[in-house]
Amino acid sequence: QLQLVESGGGLVQPGESLTLSCVGSGLHLAQYAIGWFRQVPGKEREGIASINIYGTPTNYADSVEGRFTISRDAAKDMVYLQMNGLVPEDTAVYYCAGRHTSGRGSLHPEWYDHWGQGTQVTVSS
Repeated sequence: QLQLVESGGGLVQPGESLTLSCVGSGLHLAQYAIGWFRQVPGKEREGIASINIYGTPTNYADSVEGRFTISRDAAKDMVYLQMNGLVPEDTAVYYCAGRHTSGRGSLHPEWYDHWGQGTQVTVSS
């Protein structure tokens, strides 16, 4: 079964940083455009960052622009989301998603074919 696996979530205080990781299970992430999404109960899944197979260009939602950075490590076949300056409003389940394409990534969840199970990020004092 082709899927993605997220890790790195946890509980942090406001202002702190956290790095999420995404790895492929049964697939090579290097061949996939990747997006990071987050969702809180009762709200739609929000696209926050995307990256293509070449590592650039990247795309960010306004809510995270300047604080979050998406990147990929071809050697490790992983994608990361570095999150700085976390605020309570960043609390959510975070997902990575992938689509097998050499094109640009997207912040629209319906564009992606493969998803992870999510990792919880809680920002609270």
